[in-house]
Amino acid sequence: MSIEQTIRDQISSNSIILYMKGSPDQPQCGFSAQAVQCLMACGKRFAYVDILTNPEIRATLPKMANWPTFPQLYVNGELVGGCDIITEMHNNGELQPLIDSAK
Repeated sequence: MSIEQTIRDQISSNSIILYMKGSPDQPQCGFSAQAVQCLMACGKRFAYVDILTNPEIRATLPKMANWPTFPQLYVNGELVGGCDIITEMHNNGELQPLIDSAK
């Protein structure tokens, strides 16, 4: 299976998935830590992929998504955005309903 197909399968089989540096318990950058805090505040489980231990995903996903940075949040198969967008949506009360809508 190609790395592109692996990424598509991850996104389609997880209603909420965060591509991040590190893990939710031990984020390896401040942006990933902030994104995790916003998601955890929503109170719903989410999947994650540590791009530091998956260099092929780290190299391929930005091209596929046309989004250059990490973290990257996907909800219901759609790219939501990175840390700034996640934080802004959380602060505006827009993230919770989106997370609640996840299948």
